[in-house]
Amino acid sequence: MRIVDVIVRKRDGAALTRDEIEFVVSGVTSGALPDYQVSALLMAMLLRGMTAEETAWLTEAMVASGARVDLSSIPGTKVGKHSTGGVGDKTSIIVAPLVAACGVPMPKSSGRGLGHTGGTIDKLESIPGFKVGLDREAFLAAVRDIGCAFVGQTPDIAPADKKLYALRDVTGTVESLPLIASSIMSKKIGEGTDALVLDVKVGRGAFMKSEADARALAEAMVSIGSRVGLTTEAVLTGMDAPLGRAVGNALEIIECFETLKGNGPPALEALCVALAARLVRLGKVEPTLEAAEARVRTVLSSGQALDTLRKVIERQGGDPAVVDDYTRLPRAASVEVITATRDGIVASVDAMAVGRASMALGAGRDRMDASIDPGAGIIVGAQPGDAVTAGRPLFGLHVGRGRSSDEARLLLQEAVTIGDAPVSAPRIVIDVVTQAA
Repeated sequence: MRIVDVIVRKRDGAALTRDEIEFVVSGVTSGALPDYQVSALLMAMLLRGMTAEETAWLTEAMVASGARVDLSSIPGTKVGKHSTGGVGDKTSIIVAPLVAACGVPMPKSSGRGLGHTGGTIDKLESIPGFKVGLDREAFLAAVRDIGCAFVGQTPDIAPADKKLYALRDVTGTVESLPLIASSIMSKKIGEGTDALVLDVKVGRGAFMKSEADARALAEAMVSIGSRVGLTTEAVLTGMDAPLGRAVGNALEIIECFETLKGNGPPALEALCVALAARLVRLGKVEPTLEAAEARVRTVLSSGQALDTLRKVIERQGGDPAVVDDYTRLPRAASVEVITATRDGIVASVDAMAVGRASMALGAGRDRMDASIDPGAGIIVGAQPGDAVTAGRPLFGLHVGRGRSSDEARLLLQEAVTIGDAPVSAPRIVIDVVTQAA
């Protein structure tokens, strides 16, 4: 088989065979195929598209390119979660202990963030001493003992995807929906869970700006899960405005603690409960979504979920005292405030502008080897639908060391629209995509 023949077939709109896809993935993994030919094929895939069958075969081939985590030593149905990412999205750190406290094991593998803030791993590392580099046995033992644990993504899971993504990133082919779906699902399947809930963000602060695109991605990933025997559900959630009040690593950790104490922003709590309830039902400890939600709310109000997160922090080398003493967390070099210039009702808060501003303050990175300031970020003082008066704080700017607030101020002054007419609060859960019965 020759790679040039595969390129030509896809260029001309043909569906590739399973053998052809496995040949390509094997060549990418081994390095036998040159980047320029793989890049040509990726562009052909972007322009010509891929069938559901091709996408599933690509996903399976990428899973087979590496190791698959064996979770059989952990009793019960193991569940996983993935979010496509957004501004202020710290749900995994809240959802995992909620689910674990309900009796469902949730091993969580996460990556570092590239963009407006760090990823789940970066946020957790803002807790002094917290270690995400657990070896496989230590990770599994933590999940067995506590119900959940957090670990960084390992290079032995779907290594072909890492190589393909690096090429997509520099060849203008990141936007291919089948390639996005197979990239995400190959890693989630490789993590070895029995069921998966996907949080697919849609809006100005998300990768998918339109509901139609988000739905298409959700349907593609759910279809892949169905084809490979992984029970998968996708929840479409709004990301026009930031999720919660905190954007930034240590700031978001505090908001996670506050939410598990029952003091979090209502929209953030509602989303976390909705996601956790789906995972608890899929984990087979409750028969219905309604019963699962009731159970989740019980472990939230009782403090069991907060205690679970405290145990995770201690088990992974972190300082558990941060749960009650936030002064132990990193702080910004300085804090500044932007206030409302008029009375009125907040019509919109542009999530992407807030995200870019947080990055300018030092909370994010523009390349993977860049450092972040864990204390930097933004506190959002008002959300769409809130009534404000002139002088009310709209944003608290936590400025990182060696940073200026000038760029962030320019971005944030354009991020809020204040009007006079009442507006509805942003939708949190837009729709749910499940596997066909």
